[in-house]
Amino acid sequence: MKNYVITIARGFGSGGKYIGTKLGERLGIPCYEREILAMASEESGLHESIFARTDEKLRGSYLIHAIRSLRVKKNIQPEDREFTSDKNLFQIQCGIIRTLAETESCVIIGKCADYVLADRENVLSVYVDAPRKACVESIMAKMNVTEREANRLIERTDRYRADYYKYYTGGKDWVNPTNYHLFLNSDKIGRDRCVDLLEGIVSQMFRLPASPEDQK
Repeated sequence: MKNYVITIARGFGSGGKYIGTKLGERLGIPCYEREILAMASEESGLHESIFARTDEKLRGSYLIHAIRSLRVKKNIQPEDREFTSDKNLFQIQCGIIRTLAETESCVIIGKCADYVLADRENVLSVYVDAPRKACVESIMAKMNVTEREANRLIERTDRYRADYYKYYTGGKDWVNPTNYHLFLNSDKIGRDRCVDLLEGIVSQMFRLPASPEDQK
């Protein structure tokens, strides 16, 4: 297989970003998260802040099913008001993600990448989570906040991620295990061992050549 992609969805505080970043370093491939916003900005000619606002806060009501279910027009022009709609901005990001999957090996964190690339054989989709206690301790240490504030951040962030996923996938459940190839508990396994595990699965799944160290 010429190239492969690992997508990582993660609960806040679970270490999913750490695992994805370290896995990319271990495999010698890039890891994309917010970089996709910059790529989408360059591709569309729109300022990156427009994508960031859409990425961080859903505009409009999820209850407006008719709007959510509309098929996005292809080749919408910048002068068209729909060009900067949430749906079209998301489709621009989807185009970037699909192009990456076609042209290079990489790790993609978030961005509904598992859903966007669900029909591709060169993709391993992973969800990383951990018990609330472990996530709270992680956020407290990383962000220097109280236990109460850590709980609030986790609840707010995970609720947003679930709503984001549901909004752009037409109602799918973000934490449904059947959306992914693999569901990892980073607290039970350990973050670095998750990297070890994923490296082994990637090597087997995509038949990567052994490293010089492994051949000794």
